[in-house]
Amino acid sequence: MSYNYQRIIIKIGSNVLTQKDGLPDLDRISHLVEQMAAIKRRGVEVVLVSSGAVASGRSLITISEKYDSVATRQLFASIGQVKLINTYAHEFEKFNILCSQVLVTKEDFRDRLHYLNMKNCLKILLQHHVIPVVNENDVVSVTELMFTDNDELAGLIASMLNAQALIVLTNVDGIYDGDPNSENTRVIEEVSGNTIDFSAFVSSGSSQFGRGGMITKSTMAQKVAQLGIAVHIANGTKENILVDVLENTAPHTYFIPSKSSSGKKKWIAHAGNYAKGIVQVNEGAKAALTSAKASSLLPVGVINILADFKKGEIIKLVDENNKSIGLGIAQYGSDKAAEMAGKKNQKPLVHYDYLYLEN
Repeated sequence: MSYNYQRIIIKIGSNVLTQKDGLPDLDRISHLVEQMAAIKRRGVEVVLVSSGAVASGRSLITISEKYDSVATRQLFASIGQVKLINTYAHEFEKFNILCSQVLVTKEDFRDRLHYLNMKNCLKILLQHHVIPVVNENDVVSVTELMFTDNDELAGLIASMLNAQALIVLTNVDGIYDGDPNSENTRVIEEVSGNTIDFSAFVSSGSSQFGRGGMITKSTMAQKVAQLGIAVHIANGTKENILVDVLENTAPHTYFIPSKSSSGKKKWIAHAGNYAKGIVQVNEGAKAALTSAKASSLLPVGVINILADFKKGEIIKLVDENNKSIGLGIAQYGSDKAAEMAGKKNQKPLVHYDYLYLEN
């Protein structure tokens, strides 16, 4: 059975694009572009999330050791991003395909307006048959502004664009049920439904050049699959891997998608990490929100505003023990919410359409 997707996000990790010496593997990049061109010819829309800027920069300049790691990373990323995007542009040109550069930071997902601007930009690129090449803006994204890694970014882009699938290319065949170097371990071929604690059998070490290990990949993949998007984790160092994954002829890990969520709920689910406002609710409100019946959060159920927020921002909802219940979009700011807390017959603080409950 092959997979017939109309729109896919392909994430290529630095461990796939980089040789053992830390320099870019140009032959592999060329081969991956050739596969993406073949997929695009079938009428599939492709968005590429690519690491590799730092490795590209490392190939162009040497830097003395007196600079700290953040400054070194910024230097390599800034120079390397130009080299990386030029490499992709040159390779895609061979197939008469235009590619574009889209650099993003976490801030672009925190704010609904930024989010919609980025979504509109990606959509118009796809409408004009351009392949967007997305990467984190490593020049300004340092420390707390950073994504966990580009896997997290790829998951956000997949849900933003309502893609049918996300293909994550790494340097192993998928997620193993133990240490990949042990001969008794096997690739987990399918993951479905409920949350699995991968830390029990997934190696926690990150790849040599990447930030994200297999545990972050697994957690991200599960979250994306729960939002209705299929996720494939496969070995990007193998010949023809993208085409083989879509034909379902290569061993890899497939996360089966749940029924789809609305676009707005997808944004809320992913942007929750960046929620600034926190609202504490009483047991009655918690019971209503978590029941099978769709319920909005009314001010009568609000006990306390633990962190301020503005209208339209994502807020975190916690119970009386400060345990997280879910996330929602505030219909008004924290000043008004504090004024109305505990009062009956008031406008909902979070409408159920804009509510995302954690499991």
